[in-house]
Amino acid sequence: MSVLVIGADEIAPIKAVLQGLGVSKIEHWDARNENRVNRKPIPQEVECVVMLTSFLNHNTMKKIKSEVKKRNIKLVCAKRSVSCVYCEYCKVFGLESKFKCER
Repeated sequence: MSVLVIGADEIAPIKAVLQGLGVSKIEHWDARNENRVNRKPIPQEVECVVMLTSFLNHNTMKKIKSEVKKRNIKLVCAKRSVSCVYCEYCKVFGLESKFKCER
């Protein structure tokens, strides 16, 4: 599976968790320059987008949500924490979580 992670500067711990969940290809956009992210199309091979909401403004999130919905791609919205990304990913894909995740 190919995943696009949008937000944050460094995502090494998040990459490790996603790889542990079976993700084979991870692309990362840091969203430092929101205009660049807002103008870039989501790559065709991407099957899931992970938005790290603590690092994105509302316009960027709205644009990404719209494109994801049009293309029928899975969307995981989470804060920056690794545990939050893990729990939300498990919820979206219907996976059994090893940890208790708040709903």
